[in-house]
Amino acid sequence: MAVEIRELECFLVLADELHFGRTAERLYLSQSRVSQLLQSLERRIGGPLFERTSRRVALTPLGKEFLTSLRPAYAALERVVENARDFASCVKGKLRIGFQGTANDIILAAVSVFQSQNPNCLIDTCELPLNDPFGALRRGEIDAAVVMLPVAEDDLVLGPVFSRQPQTLTVSTRHPLADRDSLDLEDLADSVLIAISGPAPGYWRQAQAPTQTPAGALIHRGPEYRTLQEGLSLIAADRGGMVLCRRSAEQNRRADIVNIPLTGVPESALGLVWRRGEDTPSLQAFAAHLKED
Repeated sequence: MAVEIRELECFLVLADELHFGRTAERLYLSQSRVSQLLQSLERRIGGPLFERTSRRVALTPLGKEFLTSLRPAYAALERVVENARDFASCVKGKLRIGFQGTANDIILAAVSVFQSQNPNCLIDTCELPLNDPFGALRRGEIDAAVVMLPVAEDDLVLGPVFSRQPQTLTVSTRHPLADRDSLDLEDLADSVLIAISGPAPGYWRQAQAPTQTPAGALIHRGPEYRTLQEGLSLIAADRGGMVLCRRSAEQNRRADIVNIPLTGVPESALGLVWRRGEDTPSLQAFAAHLKED
C-alpha cells in the first residue's frame, strides 16, 4: 500500500511533540484528523507506533525504529523538492531558440511543453539561414540552435541529438536516376549535386553534398543555394540533385521532382547546440524535452 506523505509528516511532528494538541496546531489540523492519519499509517505498517494514554504519549519500540529510519529519508526527500524548486525558480526570463528549415514536430512539442511548465520564461523561436547554421549563435542573437549534423566546433557544445532520418536523393523527374527504386552513394559517381552556399564550415557542407563516393569516384559540385526552396527549384530546373533527409523530402513533395532512398551516407540528424559555458537552467530544461521520435 502506498504511504501518504501527510501521514509521515504527522508521525514526525507527533514524535517531536508527543502531544496531539500541539501536533494539530503545528500542522493546522484538528486533533481528530491527526489521530486518523496516525491510525492509517499504523495500519499500513502493521503495528502501533505510539503508546497513548490519557496522561502521556510515547513511542513504542516499533515507533522508535521507524523514526530512526524515516528521519534521514524524509530529510533527503525535502532536499530533492527544495533543489527542484530552486531549479524552477531559475528558469525565467527569455530563451531564444533558432532552427534550420522547418521546425518539426519534435521541436514544436518541446517548445510547447517547456512553455507550459515554465511560465516565467518566454521562449522565442526563429528560422536560421540554411547556409549559416552557427552565425546567429556566435553573434549572441540566440541562446541555442537546432542544426543539421555534423557539428565539430570548439566553441560550441552539442547537446541532445534527435530526429534521426534515412537519406534520399532528390532529383528532377527527367534525371537519369529518376526511375530507380533505391540508390547507393556509389551510384552518384559522375553525377552533379547542388550545394549549400555561404559561411558554413567545409566539413559541414561536405556532409550535406559529398564530392566523392566511398570508392573515390568524383561527384561534381553544382550550383549553390541558400534556402531549401531555392535548392528545390534548381533541382526542378535540371541543375543537379540534392541529398535530403526523408522527412524533409516528404514535406516538400512536388510534381516535378522525385525522392529516391539513398544508402552509403550517414543518416541525417538534428542536434541542439549552444555556446560553451552557457548552459543555463532554462537551456537545460528545454534540452531535456528534445527526445528521439
